[in-house]
Amino acid sequence: MNRRGVALMATAHVFDDFYQGVVPALLPFLVAERHYSYAAVAGLTLAANVLSSVVQPAFGWWGDRHPRRWLIPVGMLTAAVGVGLVAFSVEYWMTWLVVALAGLGIAAFHPEAARAARQASGNSNRAMSVFALGGNVGFALGSLVATALLLMTGLGGSVLLVIPAVVMAAVLFIRLGTVLDGRTGALKRVHLPGVDDWPAFLRLTAVVVVRSIVFFGAISFIALYFINDFGTSEVVGGSALTLFLVAGAFGTIVGGWTADRLGRLVSIRLGFALAVPSVFGLALAQNWVVALVFVALAGVTVFMPFAVFVILGQDYLPNRIGIASGVTVGLAVTAGGLFSPFLGWVADATDLRVTFTILGALTVVAFALAFLLREPAGVSRHPRPAGDATAEAAEGGMP
Repeated sequence: MNRRGVALMATAHVFDDFYQGVVPALLPFLVAERHYSYAAVAGLTLAANVLSSVVQPAFGWWGDRHPRRWLIPVGMLTAAVGVGLVAFSVEYWMTWLVVALAGLGIAAFHPEAARAARQASGNSNRAMSVFALGGNVGFALGSLVATALLLMTGLGGSVLLVIPAVVMAAVLFIRLGTVLDGRTGALKRVHLPGVDDWPAFLRLTAVVVVRSIVFFGAISFIALYFINDFGTSEVVGGSALTLFLVAGAFGTIVGGWTADRLGRLVSIRLGFALAVPSVFGLALAQNWVVALVFVALAGVTVFMPFAVFVILGQDYLPNRIGIASGVTVGLAVTAGGLFSPFLGWVADATDLRVTFTILGALTVVAFALAFLLREPAGVSRHPRPAGDATAEAAEGGMP
């Protein structure tokens, strides 16, 4: 295991997914300042994900032909610019387009970042969970920082959010090759044993899509649920969203730890089994304090399978890990955002409690689908870290 490589890629993931976390945090402010409906703000969640859903596997395929690590910093910068331009998008269609640009940048980042993270991680579920944790932390920080900033500045302050990406992109341009490949900087490819198992990968994709609908539905409407159904302030609503994402960061680590000790399939199924009562509890809560408890529980359990999905998908398609990463981190995940307008329409027609009840039902579906998954042929039940002797030697034997 190349610990410095894992740390750098996890940090890059923090900065990139910071901008994914900003988008849902913008929604209550867009409702308040620009008077968007639930369906309209759900359409922005769609905008953040529609391009990413379509092109992320294409970026993965492109990287399978020849790794293109420059997409990691460039994708991050593109996402930041899209978010920053919300400050100047006076019409709804303009807001939709710049949020879509942010989604395109995120699509460019993830397949190459997941490939680099796998190179650094070896076969460790825990190491990949650290990479995934970076995304969870970034998402939570994006929500927290954007909420605090916009409370002070309004939507015009979103342009300031570009600054973190500029700093991190500069670090990546300077250090990424040396950290991953050693002092020579000669690009190393990731080689996994085995043959591609497309039927198994498609079953995994179905599970990831359903989990994604639950995830995007939650992040789109948790803050609004607290503000409109429980009568809390925008601060409490934003804090509820942040709590969900922070709890999710903990759940990601728990999922990787469980996978290394009990098996990857056990980790996935256990996460969904615990998510069912957590999400239904959120839908049925009668006051905001109880709802916060279920927000935390839902965050932990919904996030438990995420890092395991990534490494399991790469093992199902060992010869196409870019495509596998593009689908498990990208297409299947962001496809969940395509359902957000429907959930927004349900909320407009009824209320958000009904929407969260639907999300609870979907966790049951995900739990059932998880029993269709099997370990890849020739892979141990819970593979242990293989180490990266080449990278360690290139770094002078340092861990």
